[in-house]
Amino acid sequence: MKKLHQILQIALLVYFGAFLIFFIAFDTLGGIFGMDEITSDSMVTIILIGFILFLAAWGSSYTAYSSLASTIKKMEIDANSLKAKIYDFEHPRIPTNQTAKPTIPTDTDQSNLPPRQNITDK
Repeated sequence: MKKLHQILQIALLVYFGAFLIFFIAFDTLGGIFGMDEITSDSMVTIILIGFILFLAAWGSSYTAYSSLASTIKKMEIDANSLKAKIYDFEHPRIPTNQTAKPTIPTDTDQSNLPPRQNITDK
């Protein structure tokens, strides 16, 4: 789809570039194509064809963008699921049948720290 978008963009550029050169050099090129003057019918036809090319290029860019966006979203979902699996391997869950009772420190606990001393200035 991306290739089609590039081709349509180039075709649109060439189309409008060719008509720009044609209208700039209309005095010399008009006689070659059998046009003595530019009529409104020919201008409407040229502009409508250019508009259709523009819409086709715009539509292909929209579909290419949405395709890439969906691919990126799928890759992000896969990456997140892999991160979750890695986290689960690194941090296994504690079985629910073993309940660990939290220990609450009391004043009777012996620790390596000496008891606190209040220092007062006299």
